[in-house]
Amino acid sequence: MIVRPASPADAVAMADLLNRIIAIGGTTAHQTPKSAETVRHDYIDGPETLTCVVAEAGGQIIGWQSVGWHHGDAHIGTFVAPDVQAKGIGAALFAQTRALCRAKAVTDIFATIRADNVPGLAYYARLGFTDIGAEPEYALNTGQIVGRIHRKLSLR
Repeated sequence: MIVRPASPADAVAMADLLNRIIAIGGTTAHQTPKSAETVRHDYIDGPETLTCVVAEAGGQIIGWQSVGWHHGDAHIGTFVAPDVQAKGIGAALFAQTRALCRAKAVTDIFATIRADNVPGLAYYARLGFTDIGAEPEYALNTGQIVGRIHRKLSLR
C-alpha cells in the first residue's frame, strides 16, 4: 500500500468508494451519492481544500482522507473501503494528513462523526481526537435520529 497526495485523476475512484460507503449506510453522514466532479471540487482541489491523500493498493484506491475549511475550521473526512477497514489504512492516511496540515500551519482539526458510527468514533479516538460537543437529536433525511459527536485534535 502507498499513501500519496490525491490528484484530479483520482476523483472517479474516490467518488466510487464514497458512494459504495453511502449505499451501505451507517458510517457516514453523507446520504446521497456524489459525482466525481463534486468529489474533486469538495475534497481534492477546490478552494476550501487543505489536504487530500489516497491509499492505493494494487492500483486501486482503497481509502482517502481530506481536510478542508468548513465555517472557518479545518474539518477532516476519512473513507476506507469496507472490506479493508481496521487494517491500518486510516492510520497511514492520517500520518500523511497530519504532516501536511502541520506544514500548512493548521493548529486544530475537527471531526464530526455520527453517534452510531462505532468504528468511526473508535478511529478518531485512537488518533487522539477528543469530544468537544454533541448533537444527540441529529437526524438523517429519513427522520432516523442518529446523533453526531464533534471532536477536535490539536496539532500544537
